[in-house]
Amino acid sequence: MSQPPTDWRRIAADGIWNNNVVLGQALALCPLLAVTATATNGLGLGLASTLVMTLSGVLVALVRSLVTPEVRIPVFILVIAVLVTLVDLAMNAWLHDLHKVLGLFIPLIVTNCAILGRAESFASRNPVLPSAFDGLMMGIGFTLVLVALGAVREVIGSATLFADASLLLGESMAFLELTLIPDYPGFLLAILPPGGFLALGFMLAGKRLIDTRRARIRARGATAAPV
Repeated sequence: MSQPPTDWRRIAADGIWNNNVVLGQALALCPLLAVTATATNGLGLGLASTLVMTLSGVLVALVRSLVTPEVRIPVFILVIAVLVTLVDLAMNAWLHDLHKVLGLFIPLIVTNCAILGRAESFASRNPVLPSAFDGLMMGIGFTLVLVALGAVREVIGSATLFADASLLLGESMAFLELTLIPDYPGFLLAILPPGGFLALGFMLAGKRLIDTRRARIRARGATAAPV
């Protein structure tokens, strides 16, 4: 039986917006709230997670026909753990300052339910290219939320954006560093955990409002369409 054509647009829309890891599935909230005191930290964890999601999708799709249903979950976790270990060692070697800031949350990518969930629900049932693309889009969607939440908290908390990007991500990222308000006294709540919960709540509410408005517009369009 031939495979149905891949709906690349739907995969991208699901990963970035409709089924976003955070805004749609409410997963990976622990690292999200813990590391997003700055946009730089969010970007670092997001890129690491995206790499693991993409590679795990490829590897799971490659071995899916070789793994029996009874042991698929342990095998998927082992694949993800190997990839996370490689990413952790690579960041410790080449992005040591960022590795020190993110700390334990890099190894904890193994426990990210979103990665295992996509391996089980998508990569184990689809060919390599769609699985890789699905992992990439899910990772990009997760990274966008990490960076957006970190940017909001950093701007409100210290009036900077991508602070220490050159130290954590390399000198080539120095252009990202911005100071929006010199001598800003700071707003400590924004960079503490309660500020993260508040900012995330507003983001979730914003997505809900946008989705509701889009649904109403589509319904009006369907009603107004000629029979």
